[in-house]
Amino acid sequence: MENRNARYAGGKKTGTKNTGRKPAKEVKASVRQRGEKSITSEKTAKPAKVAKPSATSACRIDKKCGGCVYLRHTYEEQLAIKEKQVRCLMEGIAKVRPVTGMENPYHYRNKVNAAFQRKRDGKIVSGIYEEGTHNVIPVSSCLIEDQKADEIIGTIRRLALSFKVRIYDEDHGSGLLRHVMIRRGHVSGQILVILVVASPVFPSKNNFVKALRAAHPEITSVVLNVNDKQTSMVLGSRNITLYGKGYIEDILCGCRFRISPSSFYQINSVQTEKLYGKAIELAELTGEETVFDAYCGIGTIGITASAGAGRVIGVELNKDAVRDAAINAKLNDIPNIRFYADDAGRFLTEMAARGEKADVLFMDPPRSGSTEVFMKAAFEMEPSRIVYVSCDPETMARDLRYLRKNYNVGEIWPFDMFPWTRSIECVTVLKRKNLRK
Repeated sequence: MENRNARYAGGKKTGTKNTGRKPAKEVKASVRQRGEKSITSEKTAKPAKVAKPSATSACRIDKKCGGCVYLRHTYEEQLAIKEKQVRCLMEGIAKVRPVTGMENPYHYRNKVNAAFQRKRDGKIVSGIYEEGTHNVIPVSSCLIEDQKADEIIGTIRRLALSFKVRIYDEDHGSGLLRHVMIRRGHVSGQILVILVVASPVFPSKNNFVKALRAAHPEITSVVLNVNDKQTSMVLGSRNITLYGKGYIEDILCGCRFRISPSSFYQINSVQTEKLYGKAIELAELTGEETVFDAYCGIGTIGITASAGAGRVIGVELNKDAVRDAAINAKLNDIPNIRFYADDAGRFLTEMAARGEKADVLFMDPPRSGSTEVFMKAAFEMEPSRIVYVSCDPETMARDLRYLRKNYNVGEIWPFDMFPWTRSIECVTVLKRKNLRK
């Protein structure tokens, strides 16, 4: 199972350690031509005034869940708290701009995961794990989750009972249904239902899917994800498509992206467009630059930036994400982008050793931040601008202290990607100092 609050904290990609020394595998994108596109960032929007919720009216399980720590504050108070935290961390490093909040800070999560459990009285419940345990707290609706996703999970809960689906028992390693994950396209409205099971044998699966679609005809695809290991990870490596194509698509920053069960895709689409818009603006692209997109995931930043660049090179450790990135480039008819499966630090080190240079470097590292190996390689690549996107201002501050040896740090722009939780994302641009005598 992912971290108990990962569903609330953004579920940032972390990658797994790559111990091999094989050369990076290149994945080429489409070579078809495309029309001109422009990406503009939205102006910082003032959040609408949100009434202070009470403990009972806002969320009945907040004390057991612990994800939404600011429910007893107004939204304005919450933004002020987060802004102060960022200012404290960035003291002596850079000026911090006001936090960009949401006009409607509710039901923003486009990915919802629910653990399933059968209680001693035979009742099937779904929800989240209570802090420090694997006891499932029932959740029928959540203030930050997509409402349609919560409805579908409720239907699956009832169907599991009527179809006599065996619920997985962690203690004994028996049973079938472990989790249900719902992914929904913010713009497209497409819905992907992932049934996480301990075995590929799902009795009456066709009738189950038929009943589910009868209740929710808007469902785009249903996938059986097989996780037969006794592990805390939610998803397994094998997917069996029961209905539809096994994936959905969505539009982000004017580009089309394919979302499969395991794809990393920002869970707050509204704020992501604001964040990426600011990142592209800070990059000051003219159409001629060589752009490196490090920790690129499924290519969202690189693809978004490609219209304003000469060429884009993306690197990501996760091979499945790189495959998705190449598909996404083809979906958008982008001829000037290529993706490589490799550790970002090692990849940049090898590129620098060959004398490769970059004009602009985008870096969007995991919560743990970047590495000294990567940042040393970035110095060797000599990009004139580094655009740093971070999901953890603490590790961002640490990295900026290192990078400012060769770069001037610009203003920090915080974005409230995960309202009511502790998390906040930031973006800044670093401009190379004139180091030559």
